[in-house]
Amino acid sequence: MAGGYADPCKIYGSIYLERDARRRGYCSATVFLEEQEAFASLVVYQETSKLFADKAGLWYITDARDFADYTVFVTDNRSLADFNIFYTKSRSFAGCKER
Repeated sequence: MAGGYADPCKIYGSIYLERDARRRGYCSATVFLEEQEAFASLVVYQETSKLFADKAGLWYITDARDFADYTVFVTDNRSLADFNIFYTKSRSFAGCKER
């Protein structure tokens, strides 16, 4: 882990999703996209405005890497991930899982 932000509850706001493995070292965390909510550490709701992405699980996905609060590397290999995420369609379900 490069940036030291492996705690999924600390990553929110504007997020740039990096998919280039050569840039993984510049990312705040590495995530794996789960197909089922039960296996995810963080349930993510994609906000349409950066202003509303103000707590865990609320992400505003941006195309501008340089202006993102966090850059997150998305991997296809579960064993390389710092944590797993699941996308939800309901804002009320977003957030960290109990540990």
